[in-house]
Amino acid sequence: MGKSKGSRITITLECECKNNKVNSINKRKKGIARYTTSKNKRNTPNRLEIKKFCSYCNCHENFKEIK
Repeated sequence: MGKSKGSRITITLECECKNNKVNSINKRKKGIARYTTSKNKRNTPNRLEIKKFCSYCNCHENFKEIK
């Protein structure tokens, strides 16, 4: 028999900036940057927050768990 997934779940991380910056030099295109990853809900029961690269504002921003 196969192993069960256990307590790992798939989550979606979304950029906080959402292109609210006024400076149009750093903007590439309009949209919302999202990453998909997994986490162990026993070890990290709270919402996850990671600093990752946002391709829409072309800089490193905080990404928060939305799902």
